[in-house]
Amino acid sequence: MFNLKNKVAVVTGASRGIGKGMAESFAKAGAHVVCVSRSEDALNSVADEINGNGGSASVYACDVSSLDAYQELIKDTVASHGSVDILVNNAGITRDTLIMRMSEEDWQTVIDINLKGAFNGIKAVTRAMMKQRAGRIINITSVVGLTGNPGQANYAASKAGLIGLSKATAKELASRGITVNCIAPGYIATDMTDAMTDQAKETLNSQIPLGRIGSPDDIAAAALFLASDEAGYITGQTITVDGGMVMI
Repeated sequence: MFNLKNKVAVVTGASRGIGKGMAESFAKAGAHVVCVSRSEDALNSVADEINGNGGSASVYACDVSSLDAYQELIKDTVASHGSVDILVNNAGITRDTLIMRMSEEDWQTVIDINLKGAFNGIKAVTRAMMKQRAGRIINITSVVGLTGNPGQANYAASKAGLIGLSKATAKELASRGITVNCIAPGYIATDMTDAMTDQAKETLNSQIPLGRIGSPDDIAAAALFLASDEAGYITGQTITVDGGMVMI
Protein backbone atom coordinates (compact mmCIF):
# COMPACT_ATOMS: atom_id res chain seq x y z
CA MET A 1 0.00 0.00 0.00
CA PHE A 2 0.94 3.65 -0.55
CA ASN A 3 3.54 2.79 -3.17
CA LEU A 4 4.94 5.85 -4.98
CA LYS A 5 7.40 3.98 -7.19
CA ASN A 6 8.18 5.85 -10.43
CA LYS A 7 6.37 8.96 -9.15
CA VAL A 8 7.95 12.41 -9.06
CA ALA A 9 7.07 14.60 -6.09
CA VAL A 10 7.82 18.29 -5.58
CA VAL A 11 7.83 19.36 -1.92
CA THR A 12 8.29 23.03 -0.99
CA GLY A 13 9.62 24.10 2.37
CA ALA A 14 11.53 20.81 2.46
CA SER A 15 14.61 21.94 4.35
CA ARG A 16 13.26 21.12 7.83
CA GLY A 17 10.29 20.10 9.95
CA ILE A 18 7.12 18.97 8.23
CA GLY A 19 8.51 19.46 4.73
CA LYS A 20 11.58 17.36 5.46
CA GLY A 21 9.41 14.65 6.99
CA MET A 22 7.19 14.48 3.91
CA ALA A 23 10.16 14.40 1.54
CA GLU A 24 11.68 11.49 3.47
CA SER A 25 8.37 9.62 3.59
CA PHE A 26 7.76 9.98 -0.15
CA ALA A 27 11.30 8.83 -0.93
CA LYS A 28 10.90 5.74 1.27
CA ALA A 29 7.74 4.93 -0.70
CA GLY A 30 9.70 5.00 -3.94
CA ALA A 31 9.22 8.52 -5.33
CA HIS A 32 11.92 10.79 -6.63
CA VAL A 33 11.57 13.91 -4.49
CA VAL A 34 12.48 17.40 -5.63
CA CYS A 35 13.23 19.23 -2.37
CA VAL A 36 12.47 22.93 -2.70
CA SER A 37 13.39 25.91 -0.55
CA ARG A 38 14.62 29.44 -1.09
CA SER A 39 18.18 28.41 -0.28
CA GLU A 40 19.78 25.42 -1.98
CA ASP A 41 22.35 25.14 0.83
CA ALA A 42 19.61 24.41 3.35
CA LEU A 43 18.40 21.49 1.23
CA ASN A 44 21.63 19.68 0.51
CA SER A 45 21.74 17.82 3.83
CA VAL A 46 18.14 16.67 3.36
CA ALA A 47 18.79 15.34 -0.14
CA ASP A 48 22.10 13.78 0.93
CA GLU A 49 20.36 11.97 3.78
CA ILE A 50 17.60 10.67 1.50
CA ASN A 51 20.06 9.52 -1.15
CA GLY A 52 22.32 7.99 1.47
CA ASN A 53 19.41 5.91 2.77
CA GLY A 54 18.69 4.47 -0.66
CA GLY A 55 16.09 7.00 -1.76
CA SER A 56 16.15 9.44 -4.66
CA ALA A 57 16.16 13.20 -4.16
CA SER A 58 17.35 16.40 -5.80
CA VAL A 59 17.30 20.03 -4.71
CA TYR A 60 15.92 23.18 -6.29
CA ALA A 61 16.09 26.76 -5.01
CA CYS A 62 12.86 28.66 -5.65
CA ASP A 63 11.02 31.67 -4.25
CA VAL A 64 7.47 30.33 -4.30
CA SER A 65 6.00 33.84 -4.13
CA SER A 66 7.21 34.36 -7.73
CA LEU A 67 5.01 32.76 -10.39
CA ASP A 68 7.82 32.90 -12.94
CA ALA A 69 10.18 31.10 -10.56
CA TYR A 70 7.58 28.43 -9.76
CA GLN A 71 6.82 27.86 -13.43
CA GLU A 72 10.55 27.43 -14.09
CA LEU A 73 10.73 24.88 -11.24
CA ILE A 74 7.94 22.78 -12.77
CA LYS A 75 9.31 23.14 -16.31
CA ASP A 76 12.77 22.02 -15.21
CA THR A 77 11.37 19.13 -13.16
CA VAL A 78 9.38 17.77 -16.10
CA ALA A 79 12.40 18.17 -18.38
CA SER A 80 14.70 16.35 -15.93
CA HIS A 81 12.38 13.67 -14.57
CA GLY A 82 9.59 13.29 -17.13
CA SER A 83 6.63 14.33 -14.99
CA VAL A 84 5.34 15.94 -11.83
CA ASP A 85 2.92 13.52 -10.22
CA ILE A 86 2.69 15.02 -6.72
CA LEU A 87 2.93 18.64 -5.60
CA VAL A 88 3.03 19.58 -1.93
CA ASN A 89 2.66 23.28 -1.18
CA ASN A 90 4.18 23.39 2.28
CA ALA A 91 6.35 26.53 2.29
CA GLY A 92 5.08 29.00 4.86
CA ILE A 93 6.09 31.74 7.25
CA THR A 94 4.69 33.66 10.21
CA ARG A 95 4.89 37.35 11.08
CA ASP A 96 2.89 37.36 14.30
CA THR A 97 1.53 40.47 15.99
CA LEU A 98 -1.82 41.94 16.96
CA ILE A 99 -3.64 43.46 14.00
CA MET A 100 -3.49 46.98 15.45
CA ARG A 101 0.30 46.70 15.28
CA MET A 102 0.54 44.65 12.08
CA SER A 103 2.26 46.42 9.22
CA GLU A 104 1.07 46.14 5.65
CA GLU A 105 4.40 44.49 4.87
CA ASP A 106 3.85 41.82 7.55
CA TRP A 107 0.41 41.14 6.12
CA GLN A 108 1.49 41.02 2.48
CA THR A 109 4.63 38.93 2.99
CA VAL A 110 2.68 36.15 4.73
CA ILE A 111 -0.06 36.21 2.09
CA ASP A 112 2.49 36.18 -0.74
CA ILE A 113 4.31 33.08 0.51
CA ASN A 114 1.57 31.07 2.24
CA LEU A 115 -1.36 31.70 -0.11
CA LYS A 116 -0.04 33.19 -3.34
CA GLY A 117 2.79 30.65 -3.25
CA ALA A 118 0.26 27.81 -3.32
CA PHE A 119 -1.69 29.54 -6.11
CA ASN A 120 1.55 29.81 -8.08
CA GLY A 121 2.28 26.12 -7.55
CA ILE A 122 -1.17 24.95 -8.59
CA LYS A 123 -1.17 27.22 -11.64
CA ALA A 124 2.33 26.12 -12.64
CA VAL A 125 1.67 22.38 -12.39
CA THR A 126 -1.86 22.22 -13.78
CA ARG A 127 -0.97 21.98 -17.48
CA ALA A 128 1.52 19.14 -16.93
CA MET A 129 -0.90 17.19 -14.73
CA MET A 130 -3.79 17.72 -17.15
CA LYS A 131 -1.69 16.23 -19.96
CA GLN A 132 -1.00 13.22 -17.72
CA ARG A 133 -4.69 13.09 -16.73
CA ALA A 134 -3.49 12.39 -13.21
CA GLY A 135 -1.96 14.21 -10.29
CA ARG A 136 -2.00 14.84 -6.57
CA ILE A 137 -1.87 18.36 -5.10
CA ILE A 138 -1.57 18.61 -1.32
CA ASN A 139 -1.70 21.98 0.41
CA ILE A 140 -0.50 22.32 4.01
CA THR A 141 -2.88 24.63 5.84
CA SER A 142 -3.30 24.81 9.65
CA VAL A 143 -5.91 24.41 12.35
CA VAL A 144 -5.47 28.17 12.76
CA GLY A 145 -7.12 28.51 9.34
CA LEU A 146 -10.18 26.82 10.84
CA THR A 147 -10.28 28.49 14.26
CA GLY A 148 -8.36 31.75 14.01
CA ASN A 149 -5.78 32.77 16.60
CA PRO A 150 -5.02 36.09 18.32
CA GLY A 151 -1.93 37.72 16.90
CA GLN A 152 -2.06 35.69 13.69
CA ALA A 153 -4.60 37.51 11.51
CA ASN A 154 -2.29 37.32 8.49
CA TYR A 155 -1.37 33.68 9.02
CA ALA A 156 -4.97 32.61 9.74
CA ALA A 157 -6.22 34.45 6.66
CA SER A 158 -3.59 32.81 4.46
CA LYS A 159 -4.38 29.34 5.78
CA ALA A 160 -8.16 29.79 5.56
CA GLY A 161 -7.73 31.09 2.02
CA LEU A 162 -5.73 27.98 1.19
CA ILE A 163 -8.71 25.80 2.11
CA GLY A 164 -10.99 27.79 -0.22
CA LEU A 165 -8.40 27.70 -2.99
CA SER A 166 -8.12 23.93 -2.64
CA LYS A 167 -11.88 23.38 -2.84
CA ALA A 168 -12.24 25.56 -5.92
CA THR A 169 -9.35 23.98 -7.79
CA ALA A 170 -10.44 20.48 -6.73
CA LYS A 171 -13.71 21.09 -8.58
CA GLU A 172 -11.92 22.53 -11.62
CA LEU A 173 -9.41 19.70 -11.96
CA ALA A 174 -11.41 16.63 -10.91
CA SER A 175 -12.47 15.74 -14.46
CA ARG A 176 -8.78 15.31 -15.38
CA GLY A 177 -8.03 12.87 -12.59
CA ILE A 178 -6.26 15.46 -10.41
CA THR A 179 -7.07 15.61 -6.71
CA VAL A 180 -6.52 18.64 -4.49
CA ASN A 181 -6.61 18.28 -0.72
CA CYS A 182 -5.43 20.05 2.44
CA ILE A 183 -3.76 18.83 5.60
CA ALA A 184 -4.30 21.02 8.66
CA PRO A 185 -1.64 20.30 11.30
CA GLY A 186 -2.19 21.14 14.92
CA TYR A 187 0.71 21.63 17.34
CA ILE A 188 3.72 19.87 15.84
CA ALA A 189 7.12 19.38 17.49
CA THR A 190 9.52 22.03 16.25
CA ASP A 191 12.58 23.91 17.49
CA MET A 192 10.14 26.31 19.17
CA THR A 193 8.29 23.61 21.11
CA ASP A 194 11.59 21.94 22.05
CA ALA A 195 12.59 25.18 23.78
CA MET A 196 9.40 25.30 25.87
CA THR A 197 9.52 24.60 29.60
CA ASP A 198 8.11 21.31 30.88
CA GLN A 199 5.23 23.22 32.48
CA ALA A 200 4.39 24.97 29.22
CA LYS A 201 4.43 21.62 27.41
CA GLU A 202 2.09 20.13 30.02
CA THR A 203 -0.31 23.04 29.56
CA LEU A 204 -0.21 22.58 25.79
CA ASN A 205 -0.72 18.83 26.03
CA SER A 206 -3.76 19.36 28.27
CA GLN A 207 -5.48 21.13 25.36
CA ILE A 208 -5.03 18.11 23.08
CA PRO A 209 -7.36 15.13 23.59
CA LEU A 210 -4.63 12.63 22.65
CA GLY A 211 -2.40 14.30 25.23
CA ARG A 212 0.69 14.95 23.13
CA ILE A 213 2.20 17.31 20.60
CA GLY A 214 2.34 15.82 17.11
CA SER A 215 5.48 15.03 15.13
CA PRO A 216 6.40 15.73 11.49
CA ASP A 217 5.94 11.99 10.90
CA ASP A 218 2.25 12.33 11.76
CA ILE A 219 1.81 14.86 8.97
CA ALA A 220 4.00 12.86 6.58
CA ALA A 221 1.79 9.79 7.05
CA ALA A 222 -1.32 11.73 6.05
CA ALA A 223 0.49 13.25 3.07
CA LEU A 224 1.70 9.84 1.92
CA PHE A 225 -1.87 8.55 1.96
CA LEU A 226 -3.20 11.53 -0.01
CA ALA A 227 -0.38 11.16 -2.53
CA SER A 228 -1.10 7.48 -3.10
CA ASP A 229 -3.41 5.68 -5.52
CA GLU A 230 -5.47 4.57 -2.52
CA ALA A 231 -6.66 8.18 -2.04
CA GLY A 232 -7.88 8.51 -5.62
CA TYR A 233 -11.51 9.10 -4.58
CA ILE A 234 -10.73 11.87 -2.09
CA THR A 235 -10.63 15.48 -3.26
CA GLY A 236 -11.51 18.93 -1.92
CA GLN A 237 -11.04 17.78 1.66
CA THR A 238 -9.19 19.16 4.68
CA ILE A 239 -7.77 16.50 7.00
CA THR A 240 -6.95 17.83 10.46
CA VAL A 241 -3.96 16.08 12.04
CA ASP A 242 -4.11 17.62 15.49
CA GLY A 243 -4.64 14.94 18.14
CA GLY A 244 -8.33 15.87 18.28
CA MET A 245 -7.73 19.49 19.30
CA VAL A 246 -10.15 20.85 16.68
CA MET A 247 -13.29 18.85 16.07
CA ILE A 248 -15.68 20.24 13.48
